[in-house]
Amino acid sequence: MPVLPELLAANQTYAAGFAKGDLPMPPARKVAVLTCMDARIDPAKALGLEEGDAHVIRNAGGLAAEAIRSLAISQELLGTREIVVVHHTDCGMLTFTDEVIRGRLAASLGEEAGAAAAGMAFLPFADVEESVRRDVAAIAASPLIRPDTAVAGFVYDVKTGRLTPVE
Repeated sequence: MPVLPELLAANQTYAAGFAKGDLPMPPARKVAVLTCMDARIDPAKALGLEEGDAHVIRNAGGLAAEAIRSLAISQELLGTREIVVVHHTDCGMLTFTDEVIRGRLAASLGEEAGAAAAGMAFLPFADVEESVRRDVAAIAASPLIRPDTAVAGFVYDVKTGRLTPVE
């Protein structure tokens, strides 16, 4: 059964009581959070954020490789000065290789999809903490990120909800 009608009904309820239309565009806490798209993570609840507090950038794995553009805009145009990278336990990115996902896409979607996937890096990883370290380092080293930016990395435990710092 399609979920869209439920989402639209929920939005009607949300909009009926919405009172935050006057929030400014720049995030009040001057922080950007980069995290995975995993549905088990609610970054606002996990980090105590409200609407207007932070930019939250999500992608498969919470990877810097796909987020630098957004982080640069967040900093340069909207004033963020801290970046928090959050990866998590039991991540789907640990479960495949580029070859596996390419083969699955070709098998399920056909030859055109297989050809498109052949040149794409899906960026799986084998170690969550190491992926956090790599992303923190990539963000800190990027010429598009302000050199005075505080960048911190964490692993979120999907079983406990706790963040563990990654040094």
